Amino acid sequence: MTGRSYHDFTTFARAYAWFRTRRLDATRPEIAQAATLRRLVRHAVQTVFGRAHRFSAIDGIEPYQRQVPIRDYETFWETWWQPDYPKLVDVCWPGKIPFFTMTSGTTTGRSKYIPYTFEMRRAAIRGLVDPLCFHLIRRPDSRLFGGAVLGLTGPVKLSPVSDGADAAAVSAVTAAALPGWLRHRVLPAGELANLEDWQEKIQRLAPLSLTSDVRMLAGSPNWLLIFLAEVARQGCTGTSRLADWYPDLELIVHGGVNFTPYRDRFRALLEGSHAETREMYSASEGVFAYADRVDGDGLRLNLDGRIFYEFVPPEQLDDANPDRRWIGNVDIGVDYALIITTAAGLWSYAVGDIVRFVDLWPPRLIVSGRVQQGLSVFGEHLLEIELAEAVAHAARAVNLTALDYTVGSLQGSAGGHHAFLVEPDKQVADNVAGRMAEAIDSRLCDLNKDYHELRKDGALGAPEVRLVPPGGFARWMRLRRNLGGQNKLPRIVIDPDLFADIRNIALKDKGRSE
Repeated sequence: MTGRSYHDFTTFARAYAWFRTRRLDATRPEIAQAATLRRLVRHAVQTVFGRAHRFSAIDGIEPYQRQVPIRDYETFWETWWQPDYPKLVDVCWPGKIPFFTMTSGTTTGRSKYIPYTFEMRRAAIRGLVDPLCFHLIRRPDSRLFGGAVLGLTGPVKLSPVSDGADAAAVSAVTAAALPGWLRHRVLPAGELANLEDWQEKIQRLAPLSLTSDVRMLAGSPNWLLIFLAEVARQGCTGTSRLADWYPDLELIVHGGVNFTPYRDRFRALLEGSHAETREMYSASEGVFAYADRVDGDGLRLNLDGRIFYEFVPPEQLDDANPDRRWIGNVDIGVDYALIITTAAGLWSYAVGDIVRFVDLWPPRLIVSGRVQQGLSVFGEHLLEIELAEAVAHAARAVNLTALDYTVGSLQGSAGGHHAFLVEPDKQVADNVAGRMAEAIDSRLCDLNKDYHELRKDGALGAPEVRLVPPGGFARWMRLRRNLGGQNKLPRIVIDPDLFADIRNIALKDKGRSE
C-alpha cells in the first residue's frame, strides 16, 4: 500500500462516541418527538404556511394533526413551492431556503427538488456519524478512523439556482459540511469527486483505492458491487475478496435499495474479512434511521434529526381522516406509510415509503416497500419486499447475484404476466432465465396468497425472466438520467411505456464500455 497515510483519529472519535451513544440511549422517544414537533411549529408560526394553518393555536400533537393534512410532493410543489421557486422566503420555513436536494425520481422517473436547510444539513451529519459511534462502542479494538472512507456518490459540486440557493444531490449538500477530521479522508476527492462520467470515475477510483488504506466503504449495494467488480478486474490479486484488497476494512455502509438480493454476494466478498455491513435509511429529505447493531436487527429511528415522524396505514393515505399514529402509539409488526415534518418546511409530508416496527425501545424499524411500488396489475397485491425476496431466492438457486433488476407487467392475447429484467454478475448458461422464472414463481406463491390463487386459477401467467447484458441498466440510466452512485433503477414499473423504454435499451447487447 503506497498511498496517503492518515492520522488515526479513532481515540478521539471513541471518546465522543461514548458520550454520544449514552445520550442517545437515554432519550425517551415520546418526549423527544413531542419536543421536536413543538419546536418546529413554534419556529414557523410567522411563515405563510404557519399562518394558513393557525400554528399559533397549536399546542400539541393532536391539534397539529387536526390542522395540518398529509400532503405528498406533488401537492407541496404545486401549491407551496413552485409559485416562488427557487426563491422560497418565509413560505413554509422562516428565511430563505438555501438548498434544494434533488431526488433520483425512482417512482416516476422525474427529478424532484426538496427544500433543505442548514438545520437539516447539520442534523444529517449527526445522523451519518451516529452509526459510526455505535460501531466504535461495539468494536473496542476498532481503528476505523485510521484510514480512508470511500464513498460512491455523484458529483459534490453545488449548482446555483438563484442568489443564495443551490441545487444538488443530498450527498453533495452534506459533503460541504463534513467535519474537517472526516472530510480530508474521504475518497474520491478533488477533480475525481466531481467527475460526471460514472464509468470513468470508477475506472480511476478502483486503482486509487487499492493504494489507499480504506477502512470504510459507503454506497448503494448495486453500485458497490459494480465498483468492486472493477477493483477485481484491475487488482491483479487473483482473488475476489475484500480482505485481500482492503485488509483493514471495518465497515460497509449501504442504503438506497433493498439489501436482500445482494446479501449473499457481500457475504462471499467478506469471507476472511473482519468488516461488517450496516444499513442507512436516508433520503433527500433527511436521515430517518440507521443500523446501530448487526444487519437484520432493524434500523434505529433517528430521534435527533430535526424530524417529527407520523405513521399511517398505507390504505388510508387518501382518506379524509386517516389513523395518524406517532412514536407514542405505533404497534410492532404493522405496515405504516412514513410521514415526516422537518426543519425545512415539509409538514406532514408523505415520503412514499412503507415501514414496519420491530422494536419500540429504542424504536427500530425495517423498510418494507414503497407506497406506489406495490405490484397489483392483476389483483396480486405483491409488495416490493416480496419481490426482492423472490429475486434473491432465484439468484441463489442458480448461483449468481442480481446486480440490478426491475419488474413490470406484460399483456398478451392469452392474458398477462410479470416480466423480470435481471442483470447478473457473470455470464450464465442459456437455461438460467427459465430456471430463475420458475424459482421466482414458486417463491411468490409461498409468500403471497393472492398471487398463489391467481396462478392456480390461471388468471395470471407464469413470470418471464430476461437477462440484461452487462451494463444494460447503466446504459438506460445514462441515456434517461444522470448515471451515478445515487441514481436508482425503478424496482417496479407500472407505466407500460416506461417499462418498454427500459426493455428496449437495457436488453441491447452492447457491453459496459459503450
